[in-house]
Amino acid sequence: MLTKEELEFFKAELEKRRDKIRSNLNITTQEMNSLNSNDLRDEADFASTSLGRAVDNAILSQQAKELAEIELALDKISENVYGICEMCEEEINIERLKVKIFARYCITCREVIEKEQK
Repeated sequence: MLTKEELEFFKAELEKRRDKIRSNLNITTQEMNSLNSNDLRDEADFASTSLGRAVDNAILSQQAKELAEIELALDKISENVYGICEMCEEEINIERLKVKIFARYCITCREVIEKEQK
C-alpha cells in the first residue's frame, strides 16, 4: 500500500501534469483558431496549413486522452484506490507508477491486455 507521502507526491505530479496539458490545449486551440482566420493565398499555403492542422489535431487528441487518464487517477486518489490494478486488484508496483503516473494496470495485466488487442 502506498504511504500518505507517496500519495501526496503522485497527486502533486498528476495535478502539475494536468495543469500543463490544459495550458497546452488552450494554446493549441487558440493557435488553430488563429490559423482558421488567416487568408490562404495559394495551394502551398493551404497545404502547409492543412498539414499543421492534422498534426495539431493529433496532438490535441493524444493530450485529451492523457488528461482523461490523469483525471481518473486523481479520482482514484480521492477514493483511496490509486495504485490498484483494475484487472487483478493487486497493487501496482511503485516503480511502474513513477514511470507511468496514471497506470491503471500492473505490468502482468497490461501485457495480457496488449496481447488480447493484437
